[in-house]
Amino acid sequence: MSPAFQRQPLVLASASAARRALMAGVGLSVELQPADLDEEGLRQANPDLKPADMAVCLAETKAVAVSRMRPGVLVLGGDQILEDDGAIVSKAETLADVAARLRGFRGRTHHLHSGAALARDGAVVWRHVDTAALTVRDFSEAWLAAYLEAEGAALTGVVGGYRLEGPGAQLFSRIDGDYFTILGLPLWAVLEALRDQGVIDR
Repeated sequence: MSPAFQRQPLVLASASAARRALMAGVGLSVELQPADLDEEGLRQANPDLKPADMAVCLAETKAVAVSRMRPGVLVLGGDQILEDDGAIVSKAETLADVAARLRGFRGRTHHLHSGAALARDGAVVWRHVDTAALTVRDFSEAWLAAYLEAEGAALTGVVGGYRLEGPGAQLFSRIDGDYFTILGLPLWAVLEALRDQGVIDR
């Protein structure tokens, strides 16, 4: 661990480059160990969970699964759910699907729920969810075509078909909520929890 203020190791139960970059950006060293999780199966097994609760459920499940393999080590799990009119939206499979989805978002507001959980030795020690509301502007078809060409197939790897840290920021006319929540972690709450757990200094 290189940061002088980090007192304990931390494992990130995720393959997300965005979440790893967030942690590195605030000076934390994390080890990536993605959880082997059937997310779609978990969603289907819990059809009554609200989208925000599902985000936390997925984060907890990831953190617990990895923490059972890493005795004594604190594990951070994170997950994000996109909600549109009460329904959970999954990643698009093709660029054509991305285009159709973005057209459906045009001129409307949808929500991103970012869940996070900390687990140690198979037990959850902390959980949190934060929500951001994103209003998509009435963009033109010419803009959409240029956007799809610029970003390419990478858009199928991100829920919603946009990266706020990239050209996708141009999609929006208004955002209510925390920037880090949109990127994939409710960072302020995570940092406070890590202080409570003794991972970083107060």
